[in-house]
Amino acid sequence: MSTVLSNFSTWKQFLEERVSQAKSIGMTDETISTLAYEIGTFLDEKVDPKNEEERVLKQLWDVGDEAERKTIAGLMVKLVQKS
Repeated sequence: MSTVLSNFSTWKQFLEERVSQAKSIGMTDETISTLAYEIGTFLDEKVDPKNEEERVLKQLWDVGDEAERKTIAGLMVKLVQKS
């Protein structure tokens, strides 16, 4: 995963592919957003930001409460779906 996280564009492409796969097997947007939140929590706890965009996301994640973090996760999903 470190290669995926080294470049924000690569990370967005990776996330877009995973979201597309999830939709193709019938996952709902709510389920996908929940998974995005869980991935965000994992990344926050286990992975150091590799670039400026990830540092900004981590800072936002760190100051947000649970509802705000879920919003960030949902917005990341929307961002890659609109790409």
